[in-house]
Amino acid sequence: MKKLINRENALFLAFAAGLIATLGSLYFSEVKGYEPCTLCWYQRILMYPFTIILAIAIIKKDYEIALYTSVLSFIGASISTYHVLIQKVPFFTDKAASCGRIPCTGDYINWFGFITIPVLALTAFLIIFVCSIYVLKTNKGESK
Repeated sequence: MKKLINRENALFLAFAAGLIATLGSLYFSEVKGYEPCTLCWYQRILMYPFTIILAIAIIKKDYEIALYTSVLSFIGASISTYHVLIQKVPFFTDKAASCGRIPCTGDYINWFGFITIPVLALTAFLIIFVCSIYVLKTNKGESK
C-alpha cells in the first residue's frame, strides 16, 4: 500500500500549522490590537516554539522530534479545548474563574458563529499532534 504522505511532508505540515498560528496570533494582537487573555498566553507559550523546533527538525531530518511535539501539542490542545468550552458552553462559562484583566470567556472574533481564536489554536494544535503521531508511527517502520 502506498503512503499518502511521508515523514518529511508530515513534519512540514506541522511546521506550517505552527507558523500560520504564530503569525495569526501576532496579527490579532499587534495589528488588530486584541489583547490576549491568560489562557491565550498559555497557548502562545506552547505554540511559538513549534516554528523553531520543527524548522530545525526539517533541516536536520530529525524525526525523533515528533515525540516532543506530540506531547506539547497535546497539552496545547487540552488548554485550547478548555478555552473553547468556557467560551461556547454555558455550563462552563458560568463556572469559569476570572483569569486576569481580559476575560477568557470573551471572544474578539466569532466567524460563522463558532470560529474563535481558541478554535483556531485548537485546530493548529490538532494538526501538529496528528502529524507528530504519524511521524512516530512511521518511524517504527523506517530507519533514520
